[in-house]
Amino acid sequence: MADNFDNKVVLITGAAGGFGQLLAQKLGAAGAKLVLGDLDTEALQAQAETLRSAGTEVVTVRCDVSSEAEVSGLVNLAVETFGRLDIAVNNAGISGSFKALIDVEEDEYDLNLAVNAKGVFFGLKHQIRQMLTQGGGTVLNVASMAGLGAAPLLGAYCAAKHAVVGLTKTAAAEYADKNVRVNAICPFFSPTPMVTNVADQGTRDVLAKRCPMKRLGTPEEMVDVMLTLIDPKNTYMTGQTIAVDGGVSAF
Repeated sequence: MADNFDNKVVLITGAAGGFGQLLAQKLGAAGAKLVLGDLDTEALQAQAETLRSAGTEVVTVRCDVSSEAEVSGLVNLAVETFGRLDIAVNNAGISGSFKALIDVEEDEYDLNLAVNAKGVFFGLKHQIRQMLTQGGGTVLNVASMAGLGAAPLLGAYCAAKHAVVGLTKTAAAEYADKNVRVNAICPFFSPTPMVTNVADQGTRDVLAKRCPMKRLGTPEEMVDVMLTLIDPKNTYMTGQTIAVDGGVSAF
């Protein structure tokens, strides 16, 4: 993989922390030119400074993925700065607190759909539109195991991630013959801030026991699969929702 991403223009949402931050670091080391968006502009700027100090070309902008204008603006920034968009990773997302379905408030449900589902829809819409003008490209959506099955106590999140899976398959089918690949990664729980902020150590231990490997996946394990899915040499895989779950989906 060392030079597969050399001079590739890669857009990442939710790039200031978690999977997005680690992915940006690995892509920068592999020679990619990065276009990064996040709501946390302070952390995003710190990330950019670290990347630039290592020789990576990177531009950043505040991006609330629930806003179509801001998602479109991130794509425009890629084109204005680097002339094209080769790869896009729709990584930004939220989780929400654990609660029974009947206790979920409407505003919680709406927020999950706005960020986790509509944010991916906006990304696909504007990223693919640009890719069609340049002869193709690759999109990776970060879904979840909650997009492939039930997610007790995470009903709103589950609904949104099922939407991500459906959007992934639909976009892949619509644009496969236009040289645009669209896939999704469906991780099990991983100790990124999005998880640790809502699940204490006891809860994470319970979740780990549900996994055949008896542990959560590390961010590095998830990001390594993300790199495989967006690798320019991976030219025939599209419409796939890849579970990275330590064996959970084997049952």
